[in-house]
Amino acid sequence: MNDVNIRQNIKFGNMAVTKDVSVVIVNYNTYQLLEACIKSVITYTKDVDYELIVVDNHSDSDLSIKLDRAFPNKIHTLQLTENLGFGMANNEGIKYAIGKYVLCLNPDTLLQNNAIGVLCDFMKHHPEVGICGGNLYDADMNPTHSFRMTLPSFWWELDYHLGFFFSKLIWGEDLEFNSSDMPKSVGYITGADMMIRKDVLDKTGGFSKHFFMYFEECELTYRVKKLGYKVFSVPVAKIQHLEGKSFVASELTTKMKYQIYSQWMYRRLCFPSIFYRLLALQTKMKVLLSSEKSAILNYHMDVLAKIENDVK
Repeated sequence: MNDVNIRQNIKFGNMAVTKDVSVVIVNYNTYQLLEACIKSVITYTKDVDYELIVVDNHSDSDLSIKLDRAFPNKIHTLQLTENLGFGMANNEGIKYAIGKYVLCLNPDTLLQNNAIGVLCDFMKHHPEVGICGGNLYDADMNPTHSFRMTLPSFWWELDYHLGFFFSKLIWGEDLEFNSSDMPKSVGYITGADMMIRKDVLDKTGGFSKHFFMYFEECELTYRVKKLGYKVFSVPVAKIQHLEGKSFVASELTTKMKYQIYSQWMYRRLCFPSIFYRLLALQTKMKVLLSSEKSAILNYHMDVLAKIENDVK
């Protein structure tokens, strides 16, 4: 892919200057949510030298003008000439980031306190941590999926088919939300609010090109942990996540396809080969033994064939 052809309207200053945090937000047809998100960042972020980088995934050619009008001289805007997906669009913003830490923040989020300051301070005092994130709350300010205590694995999938019986037995209400006021080690942080060390991103190469959306944060976390870094939930940082508000109902089928593909790609890249092959064999047997040919099952088969070519 030609690097020059996917960038327009970049407004950046001296990249030799460093900041504490680079906030990278990927936009796709979500201007109203994006504007509210940026307002919350500006309102609540204190005692942190930060920059805001917005990456538009080829959805709004006037975004730079709108942001300049709403937030004069506050936003670095990067407009792509094609939709690269969540992870790769973040990578484009990260290329220009001059912060010691990069916060990948969804446009459908609203800070509820100085979350960026809290996460930044935690990273400064815990060099062994490569990724951290806060507690997320839904539209009604109820606790929602903020992390999981383990990365997806073969055993995680077996537990999934049991309704996460064993996970709930071990961690209870803390399975995906930190109900305490103390930071704790977790499996992965949801991609809505991942703060990552910039030097760790440089070492790993950032998000994988194999994921358009879904599971990209799990795969990146897998590689970060392999480097020896820890992942922590920092509950004092509070962020509202209006999950799913950036999609419309007509995109449900497309979303399902992305989820299926990304889950199989994650299995292919992160599971031991024998477990990946067992899951693939189970799926193939299900298709062969099924009396009714399901479109979803057939798509699983298509994905299994495609992935082997994609990872070459």
